[in-house]
Amino acid sequence: MFKLAQTFKLRPGQYAAYKQAHDQLWPEVAATMLTQQVNMVIYRYQDRLFLFATAPSRAHLERSWEGETARRWAAYMTTMLETDDQGQAVVEELELAFAFGAFRED
Repeated sequence: MFKLAQTFKLRPGQYAAYKQAHDQLWPEVAATMLTQQVNMVIYRYQDRLFLFATAPSRAHLERSWEGETARRWAAYMTTMLETDDQGQAVVEELELAFAFGAFRED
């Protein structure tokens, strides 16, 4: 099982739009994630978002990010997230500090 944790930052005043976008997740995005067996949860603390995802492999997760729909979704997200000089969302991968139970890596 592949696990991924990331953090990113909302643009000021964009939480409601971000939440609505995910509450109304595009069916094509959801279908691709289901096909690739991706599980995901995103938590919020103030203007910071924390994503945790699992998939059978890194390749499965990466395949869920491929295609025109995924590119359009990523572009849509940049309207709500902080971006770098190239207009890409600033995403930082998190290092595992502790795991217990089902989250433990063996």
